[in-house]
Amino acid sequence: MASHNQNFILIILISWLMFQSPVSSQDKVNLSLYYESLCPYCADFIVNKLAKVLETDLASIVNLRLVPWGNTQIAPNTSWICQHGPAECLLNTVEACAIKVWSNLETHFKFINCVERLHLENRQSSWQSCFSATGLSQTPIKNCYNNGLGYRLEKAYADETASLNPNHRFVPWVLVNNQPLQEDYQNFIAYICRAYRGRNIPQACKNKALEINKINVPDSTGPRVCFRG
Repeated sequence: MASHNQNFILIILISWLMFQSPVSSQDKVNLSLYYESLCPYCADFIVNKLAKVLETDLASIVNLRLVPWGNTQIAPNTSWICQHGPAECLLNTVEACAIKVWSNLETHFKFINCVERLHLENRQSSWQSCFSATGLSQTPIKNCYNNGLGYRLEKAYADETASLNPNHRFVPWVLVNNQPLQEDYQNFIAYICRAYRGRNIPQACKNKALEINKINVPDSTGPRVCFRG
């Protein structure tokens, strides 16, 4: 009798472990954001929407990637013309450096989220306060910016953005498993949940069950985007 009970408990334990096992990298959904640092809609999306990826169990099923280039144009003399002026070129490069220097998503997102929050408060000129606010050192970012690495990172992001198919028409330009969400980007969580094929369904997806069926309903207020110039 004892052996039967032990076998039963073992089966239950194995079943529980199977359903609690970490999400395979093959099951994760790729979420990519092509953006520019001073587009207010990009800042709003990062601070008020995208942060949810890290605040909930949705983070366990998502590979999040940020690409700070956006609608920047390259002039004939190879200089950059950023949509919101030279300050945006600076912050695009700073955020590219943050992604490179702090490869851990939570770390670089924490810094970028701080910078973008300042932009929403019209205090983007105080962006360097984000070093102390996040407890991160400014030295590697300044080195990256000053030694040319930041320029090379941005050039690579420029090439990647230019190769998007279909071409991006505005920012924020959000892709789920390489499929652009177009104007419906704010409904990105529903698309992530629909794309996920793994066994462990995040609670965030269970909460989105009803909204997943509304994916194609357009936003009556119009697109919250910065169009390409």
